[in-house]
Amino acid sequence: MIIPHLNQPDALDACLSSLEAQSLDRDLFEIVVVDNGSSAPPADVISRHPGVRLLEEKRPGPGPARNTGVAGALGHILAFIDADCRAHPDWLASISSTLASSPPGVVLGGDVRIWRPNANRPRAIEAYESVFGYRSQLYIEKHGYAGTLNLAMHREDFDRVGPFAGIEIAEDMDWGKRACAANVQFRYVAEMVVFHPARASMTELYAKWDRHIAHYRRMAESDPAWRVRWFVRALLVLASPLAGALTVMTSDRIEGLRERRQAIAVMGAVRWHRALTMLSLLRREPRVAWNR
Repeated sequence: MIIPHLNQPDALDACLSSLEAQSLDRDLFEIVVVDNGSSAPPADVISRHPGVRLLEEKRPGPGPARNTGVAGALGHILAFIDADCRAHPDWLASISSTLASSPPGVVLGGDVRIWRPNANRPRAIEAYESVFGYRSQLYIEKHGYAGTLNLAMHREDFDRVGPFAGIEIAEDMDWGKRACAANVQFRYVAEMVVFHPARASMTELYAKWDRHIAHYRRMAESDPAWRVRWFVRALLVLASPLAGALTVMTSDRIEGLRERRQAIAVMGAVRWHRALTMLSLLRREPRVAWNR
């Protein structure tokens, strides 16, 4: 399995510990960490986890780091997880059994849930991201791509599609588009679970959306009438909190009225920010940097 890393040694340590606790026999999988220019490479973390290999990729972005990991990996099954994620104990077993029963040309994407350090008292952002942060089944079944933080495939299918793109575009959406063009099919696997922490603050949450919006803006530019469409999309985002509130109230990812009120409050603030950011990008070029 391949893990891109940038300046997250504590999170990487937790990720590696979760991989060592897999129900799949440890002798059946390798772990490759690719550092992407950290201020201090995570050699100390790697030393605490025997058998983990550390590679380096200087080009910025998780896509190039994952490509380096693929080139250095030895196995015929490729599994991707991010350094700030933790894998469910059956994550790799689910990948192995599902790919074994799937025909060639099938790529797996799994469920991403929010990690809650204090499950009895979730923060407002945790409630919001539990509903809206990673809607993996929707991405796969409606939009034709899977998030690269929980992705698995045969090496032959990766080679068939080609490497992940650089930081200037959304590499998961781009790879998914190329995969569909190559007749590779995505399959959502609910039992293939990883956990991702919620953002620590509204500033971090806004920064996440700023990166996504910058990617969407670059993709939109291929349409000659992109400015009109972009303006309409911004207005739709601004008008969407009512529908979003209905999603929150019917979601099974959170419980109780308090959590739902918290999620709706954060959702309203995020959508206002998204709409204003989209409108601002009608006049200026977006900037994208991988700096979590």
